[in-house]
Amino acid sequence: MRLLSTLLGRFVEKGRLTVITADNVRHVFGSGVDGPSVTVRLHDRKLEKELFFNPELTTAEAYMDGRLSFEDGSDAFALLSLFSVNRKGLGSHPVQKALRKGWHAVRRFQQSNPVKKAKSNVSSHYDHPAEFYRLWLDETMTYSCAYFRSPDEPLADAQRNKFRHIAAKLNITPGMRVAEIGSGWGAMAIYMAKECGAKVTAINVSPEQLAESRRLAQLAGVADMIDFREVDYRHLEGKFDRVLSIGMMEHVGVAHFDDYFSTIRNLLDEGGFALIHAIGRMSPPGTTAPFIRKYIFPGGYVPALSEVFASTERSHLWVDDCEVLRLHYYWTIRAWRQNFMAKRAEADAMMGERFGRMWEFYLAAVELGFLHGSNMVFQLLLSEKRDDVPVLRDYMLDGERALAAREGRR
Repeated sequence: MRLLSTLLGRFVEKGRLTVITADNVRHVFGSGVDGPSVTVRLHDRKLEKELFFNPELTTAEAYMDGRLSFEDGSDAFALLSLFSVNRKGLGSHPVQKALRKGWHAVRRFQQSNPVKKAKSNVSSHYDHPAEFYRLWLDETMTYSCAYFRSPDEPLADAQRNKFRHIAAKLNITPGMRVAEIGSGWGAMAIYMAKECGAKVTAINVSPEQLAESRRLAQLAGVADMIDFREVDYRHLEGKFDRVLSIGMMEHVGVAHFDDYFSTIRNLLDEGGFALIHAIGRMSPPGTTAPFIRKYIFPGGYVPALSEVFASTERSHLWVDDCEVLRLHYYWTIRAWRQNFMAKRAEADAMMGERFGRMWEFYLAAVELGFLHGSNMVFQLLLSEKRDDVPVLRDYMLDGERALAAREGRR
């Protein structure tokens, strides 16, 4: 325990962490103030050394495998809350500094997403049964950041706010050709077809999501207005009045940003423009956390805005508008985690207990990343010419009001 104690003694400043080792000895770290009190039990001696060298990944894997458990009413969310309020202490440890330096050196390799690998990476996360996602997503089956008018707004209403907000920004009129890159379960494509009269080409590389999207479009009565295609964004051809990408850029990888933005530019017809909705960080460029990289989003990366804007510059695109959503994804993921924990027994029965622990750890980690970490969501409007997007933002509010009125008449 000596090695691990040197790390935890430096790491835990706020709150309190009690570690019960395999020989049933309690070790206590932290002041007990300004943070949660958490008790964990380590079930084998090897875990002590493994936690010292790679605590972020090892903690998750040990919990998934039952080698680490919680006592005294603690849980994974409480442990990750303790980590999130003490993250600076962990990052300042010499061993952890060296580990992060190594990750940064190979990040382009970790984020490599050629076409075949990109499909495999996406499949590993999104090709779980639709029934699993239906357990904890809202009725729209939307798996991206919502747009809350107030923190306690129902999640489904906040997701519809997001559809309306994005459609208004895109200034879609009936008959417009819209390409959606990374269409999820199809809710945004269905909204643009149904409420805006758009002809939508929605692409995805997840067969599971595409099958469910087609079913939902049929139920909504707009199947003839949406062409759902299984194709990588780099292989989409044609010209469109609008291009939309929600929650897709996070899967591209920093080495592919120029391909991504150049593809969007080439898809735009004369006078057209695009909207990018993605997770970003307010901190300088970094790496993807090891647990998220290995188990949740292989090949994924949340970029700094400096990396995003550097690529739009190289791609000769105007950034006509930038909006930063700072707490909206925290509120979204909080609702997802609460929904998931309420259906945990069903999730474990469907996917297995180890998977359930993994998903619990994932949702807790990302929720806290948006509360205490550097994560946020940004929306960009991009165009080839400076005046393709209206020069006053008033049109966005006018468009939202018009869409809300139209929805209210249905």
